[in-house]
Amino acid sequence: MDVVDGEMKIEKEYDQGFRVEHEGDDHQGRLPESSKIKKKKQKMATRCDQRYTTATPTPLDLPIKFKKRIRDLGGSDIALIIQKCLFKTDVSSGHNRLSIPLNQIRQTFLTPQETEFLNSGNNEKKCSEMEVMLIEPSLRRDTISLRKWEMKKASGSATSMYVLVGKWNSVAWRNALREDETVQLWSFRINSKLCLALVKRRAKSNGYFIEF
Repeated sequence: MDVVDGEMKIEKEYDQGFRVEHEGDDHQGRLPESSKIKKKKQKMATRCDQRYTTATPTPLDLPIKFKKRIRDLGGSDIALIIQKCLFKTDVSSGHNRLSIPLNQIRQTFLTPQETEFLNSGNNEKKCSEMEVMLIEPSLRRDTISLRKWEMKKASGSATSMYVLVGKWNSVAWRNALREDETVQLWSFRINSKLCLALVKRRAKSNGYFIEF
């Protein structure tokens, strides 16, 4: 799969420019990064930077109401998978997925068997997927599909990410998820079965970030 979304398109174009610049013995014929791509990259970086420049850092402890919910379900082995700001593609109905980049994952949350299973898919149309229970920010429970996507870059290398798909649009709509919000995805186990919890941590209101 060459391009998954707009984010990857930017990455692909930038990779092309970088590669041409470093080929050969001199810098003649250099293909500079276009101003349009620069603006997009700067906008994305600035937006994320602004999210974390607040007086109070986003807490990394699971909120008490989620702990209680998980405990009532008989869950254990709670672990933070990722904390990320939501991009436009994460809340776009046309994409219907939450991306979980592997290089942003804080700790291993899959068993070796689960990892092997998700790695068995080789393209977008034949991805292996796991149905897992998800506790939403509203504490509602639903099931969602976890997949692993492999994306090829212009250089020929590949990058990987996990994604939540299937009912993601419904989750985003029910919980009013918006671009630029900070969310955390947590894992836990019920009778050794993988489950997830999505926590809305920080949102923008009237120009200010508020904690949940």
